[in-house]
Amino acid sequence: MEGKRNDHFFFASESVGEGHPDKLCDQISDAILDAALEIDPNAKFGLETATKTGMVVLLGEIRMKEREKVDLEQIARRVCKEVGYTSADIGLDCDQMQVIINVPDQSEEIAQAVHVDKSEDYGAGDQGIMFGYACDDDPVTLHPLTHLYCNLMCEKMAELRKSGEIAWLRPDCKSQITMEYKKVGNNFEPVRVHNVLISTQHDADAENIQETIKEKVIHAIIPEKYLIDTTYFINPSGSFVSGGPEADAGLTGRKIIVDTYGGWAPHGGGAFSGKDASKVDRSAAYYSRFAAKSIVHAGLAKRCLIQVSYSIGIAKPLSIHVDSYGTVKEGLNDDDLARIIDENFDFRPSNIIKELDLKRPIFRKTAAFGHFGRNEPEFTWESPKELNL
Repeated sequence: MEGKRNDHFFFASESVGEGHPDKLCDQISDAILDAALEIDPNAKFGLETATKTGMVVLLGEIRMKEREKVDLEQIARRVCKEVGYTSADIGLDCDQMQVIINVPDQSEEIAQAVHVDKSEDYGAGDQGIMFGYACDDDPVTLHPLTHLYCNLMCEKMAELRKSGEIAWLRPDCKSQITMEYKKVGNNFEPVRVHNVLISTQHDADAENIQETIKEKVIHAIIPEKYLIDTTYFINPSGSFVSGGPEADAGLTGRKIIVDTYGGWAPHGGGAFSGKDASKVDRSAAYYSRFAAKSIVHAGLAKRCLIQVSYSIGIAKPLSIHVDSYGTVKEGLNDDDLARIIDENFDFRPSNIIKELDLKRPIFRKTAAFGHFGRNEPEFTWESPKELNL
């Protein structure tokens, strides 16, 4: 790109708001999961949500006690209302929409393989690979800045919309940041924000959209020290009145890079939302983040990537891989990091659930604005562990 020095590079991340159709589906799935966990903390759960004009569809499997107490339809309507879809003109009418449900009990074969008649060593809910990542971009969250700021801008737009401060905002929105980084040895440091892109749904009579978003969203979130020669793209397509499920279909699990690290780390492919913690797609990804963040927090590396792999029905991972990208503390190597992780972290699903307290109904909150980089009490995987070295 023009003006880029040889020892500099650009990297972009994106996020979407709670009213994006895919994120709406994630929140419905996780709200129903939370309702199930409130009744039965041992509920086994796999629920997909889809949405399009005038409808929400629930598909999946549930195994729990007193299942009749979970009103799937009413939870779906409540989430749509809370997000802001209260009229077909906005994108979906929570009261008038059709709700289609096909959610039988969990397969008996899966139950027998994973958790029935098993205690501490019950197996992983499926095979798969999961990743965890942390870096020292931001000393508080240990999360990549490009992704952190994208999530925070989407969250800020929801806050401004719901408070009425920007009354013309509607629920559907996206953000994207390109940041310039400087290479420093095997690591790199953020220099400035090269450009910011925000597309947000709005009322038909909205005025001063670009000026308002720039002042109340972008400058409220991104520190001025990074806004140097920054280019702004705000609603570059022009009018964005029609949004939400009216404009685009939504489906649980289609925003897995938004959910994780904004492209800075690989992703195993398995989505998070709508899955209880026996599904290692979710719980082992959380635990891998927990381990990677603990490594960076302890000053053992400036960046850390962890990969784990599992088989259905087997408790211990089939493999654990650690990569510091050459940023490991002087005197150590990645093999040392792998040893430290092995001595401090137990990746069996039963331990992950116990150590991170994942039988709580806390998952709806994770389903918008990122599962990582948020130092909130529910997000136990974001509190680094003191390591025995």
